[in-house]
Amino acid sequence: MTSCYHRLTAGQTLPNIPVQPPKIKPTASNIPLIPPRPCMNQRPVRIVLRLRKCWRVEAVGPVGRSESGDGAKKAGPGAGPGPGPCSYLVGNQRVGDRTVETGRRERNRAVEVVVAAGVTVVLGVGNRVLYKLALVPLKHYPFFLAQLATFGYVLVYFSILYLRYHAGIVTDEMLSMPKAPFLAVGLLEALAAATGMAAGAILSGASIPILSQTFLVWQILLSIIFLGRRYRVNQLVGCFLVAVGVIITVASGSGSGFSLKEAGIFWSLLMIVSFLLQAADTVLKEVIFLNAAERLECGSVDLFVVNSYGSAFQALFICLLLPFLSKLWGIPFSQLPNYLKDGAACFLNISGTISSGCDGAPLLPLLFVIVNMGFNISLLHLLKISSAVVSSLASTFSVPISVYVFTLPLPYLGVASSLPTGFVAGAVVLVLGLLVYAWSPSGSSSALA
Repeated sequence: MTSCYHRLTAGQTLPNIPVQPPKIKPTASNIPLIPPRPCMNQRPVRIVLRLRKCWRVEAVGPVGRSESGDGAKKAGPGAGPGPGPCSYLVGNQRVGDRTVETGRRERNRAVEVVVAAGVTVVLGVGNRVLYKLALVPLKHYPFFLAQLATFGYVLVYFSILYLRYHAGIVTDEMLSMPKAPFLAVGLLEALAAATGMAAGAILSGASIPILSQTFLVWQILLSIIFLGRRYRVNQLVGCFLVAVGVIITVASGSGSGFSLKEAGIFWSLLMIVSFLLQAADTVLKEVIFLNAAERLECGSVDLFVVNSYGSAFQALFICLLLPFLSKLWGIPFSQLPNYLKDGAACFLNISGTISSGCDGAPLLPLLFVIVNMGFNISLLHLLKISSAVVSSLASTFSVPISVYVFTLPLPYLGVASSLPTGFVAGAVVLVLGLLVYAWSPSGSSSALA
């Protein structure tokens, strides 16, 4: 039988569904005319039908159609029926395309976290170095520097919040969140800033970043107590090594500059308490983000909402704690207005009003305030897109870099000297603890049942 066919494509009107032939019951009218194969000695009777053209109508949909137009060549002889359209589509989107899109989003998120962590490390180094440099001209006025930073934060943060609100980024639902957590954030930040400024004016520049590693220990302890988290063995071992590195550093000297021994154990403990308050503040902010993700329809709260209200309450508590803070620094409360006036004159570096010793102002204090503000924003942004532990590791990674920077001949800090053996050994143990803590097959802050 000679056969040929032409293929008529019905466009994109019908899906690519295999057409099942109708089931025909055998009757007397549709018995085939060709009889069964005859015996060898019998001549077969054949009826041959010759057709010039036979037409084959085939509906081909947009899915599953090959570029050559012949889908039969794609399947082998042993291949079963091809997959239906539901095997390729979910709704109107291909499963493969959605997988590629998900992988692309994950890569973009990973790149965002890496970039944010790098920015946090750089700003962390600048923050630690400028923290000590700013206290060179304002060594006798650390409270004035704290006030300047606090009220500067309030002004800048609320200005940015105002712009983001009118741009539609910040919603009314975010602004209507309960203010009690922000009140606690402001109290913790006020106490941390006050104790940190008081101790930082006495301690050496290289000892401050080392003592700041107690922040990691406090953060884990508080997250276990208040968040119910369970950490892996390598994380606990890393924290132990960090604590050992801090102890070794405290027990060693720091060259020709002020060492922790010379500064006294009181100021070292006061700085450690400052980082305890900062760790509590970080855990509380993490709780705020977690609660906002569950309660808000938008799924998250803008970080400038947290920063703005936290800074506002921090300024309020600084003002309320003035009698206690002035007593802590040995300033009679009655002389506090003169103290603030002299601090402003030293900050502006006005000659003839006070004694000399304000060289570097106002450039160094302003640089510290700007860099510290950028560091706080980047740290909170990293906390929001990743986790508190990732932000803590990014901050602590800047410690060895800061220690090295303090060995360089920085302006206003005098002649730099090499670090003693005990100090270097403590820093090595501390970095080793950070590496052990960071080593984890999955997220280092994951809670284990």
